[in-house]
Amino acid sequence: MPSARIDRLEERQAWLERHVTEQDKAMLALNEELARLRAELKKLRERPAAGSENSEQPDSDDRPPHY
Repeated sequence: MPSARIDRLEERQAWLERHVTEQDKAMLALNEELARLRAELKKLRERPAAGSENSEQPDSDDRPPHY
């Protein structure tokens, strides 16, 4: 009987080690995706600020089509 118990414990340990490895891979992938999304968000936040500087002083030649 002790042999069966040891076998069960070894199987459980192997399963837990595999599970931890899979979780580590998932966490790494999520961390990489989060870094990519943060960089993309930073670019999107900077875009309107750069565009608003140019649009503060419109050119006198830029009249709407109804004039």
